[in-house]
Amino acid sequence: MKNRFSIAIGFLALIAAGAVFLASPFAREAGVWGAPLDAAFTACSAVCVTGLTVVDIAKEYSLAGEIGILVLVEIGCLGLMTCGTFFLIAIGRRLSLSREFSLMNAYGVAQVKGLKGLICWVVGSMLVIEGIGAFLYWLSLHDAYLAVFYSIMSFCNAGFSILPGSLAAFADKPGLIALSAALTITGGIGFLVIYNICTFKFLRRPSGGRGRVSLHTETVLRFTFMLLAIMFAVFLVAEWNRTLAGFPVWKKIATGFYQAVTPRTCGFSLVATESLHPFTRLAYEIMMFIGGGPGSAAAGMKVTTFAVLVYTITAMCRGENETIISRRVVPMEIVRESIVIMMALVSFAALVTGALFITEASGSIGSDALFFEAVSAITTTGLSMGDTTASLSTAGRIVVMVAMFAGRLGALTVVMMIGDRETVRHVRFPSEELVVG
Repeated sequence: MKNRFSIAIGFLALIAAGAVFLASPFAREAGVWGAPLDAAFTACSAVCVTGLTVVDIAKEYSLAGEIGILVLVEIGCLGLMTCGTFFLIAIGRRLSLSREFSLMNAYGVAQVKGLKGLICWVVGSMLVIEGIGAFLYWLSLHDAYLAVFYSIMSFCNAGFSILPGSLAAFADKPGLIALSAALTITGGIGFLVIYNICTFKFLRRPSGGRGRVSLHTETVLRFTFMLLAIMFAVFLVAEWNRTLAGFPVWKKIATGFYQAVTPRTCGFSLVATESLHPFTRLAYEIMMFIGGGPGSAAAGMKVTTFAVLVYTITAMCRGENETIISRRVVPMEIVRESIVIMMALVSFAALVTGALFITEASGSIGSDALFFEAVSAITTTGLSMGDTTASLSTAGRIVVMVAMFAGRLGALTVVMMIGDRETVRHVRFPSEELVVG
């Protein structure tokens, strides 16, 4: 309980510090103090790696301000707990047992042994991947700052842009589209998956056997590419003669592929979201709910949670009592957690949507745009229909900030913060059938 509250307080402190910096004359293009709420919104969006913004960051902020946003995104992507642990390791201090177990839970590590190396590897791999991405961007853009900026934003799934139209400037450059998609997918599968992929061939167990691809890695990769394929097909079918009309075939395929990647909590786009078919936007909302892998830059309920729910439903339809994935039985505790996460996210989406309906009742924003905004905020995706975010009232912006903050913490973490007590009943009550469905 204490650790979970410390994480939330740490995020709030970082957002507050970022807001003060972004509101200062040093960070603003105009050289004068800016609106506190606009700065707080941008800082919250950066720390929560969302990408929603109420101002044009290229016009509002100076180079120092944009670099400040990059730093907030980097820290938010790694997570304050991981960053703090890395610096503790760097200065030679020992991790507390509670911090070790918190990190074990965050990254799915089954043993404490080697955890320090894992955290150092996480930070190092992030910097290496972003460095490679920046170099590849530079080969095409020939602008070091733009290369670094878009490499970080793509890998961290943040979605901030300093060029007009999000990534529309790259629409005719298939190499950059593929690079941005690859970085987004890599950042969205989770550091533990990256670690497992890069090291399983070289790990040896005490018995002498080689390491293997874990069930976690297998499930994340399988469902990630399955969902990408589904969204790719949906987008091409729904938009082939609409937003993609007049495009050459190669551009239709490239755009369709990238637009299948971005709703998995990235926030960049090649075409305007408001111009999409309603069915495509519905598919986007579903993909935003699912999100990426645990311990990644993405949010949502996570692909592993979705996988557990799918296999649980399949097992019930077959009359089986256990949830089995790849010949492995999923513990009942994981099944219950998955149900809690899904219901918490759905409930929170309904709550945030209702709050926006109330705060924007006198405005001109449609209900479909408000619902899309709510889902985008709580899943930290960063996609928006037109200028919805900038058109929100002050109360609406505060609602979205709270949604982004809670979405970044994670549905299960929020639920556990509210009630983190394990009650042991010493009296067993008789069971009785209940009619459901």
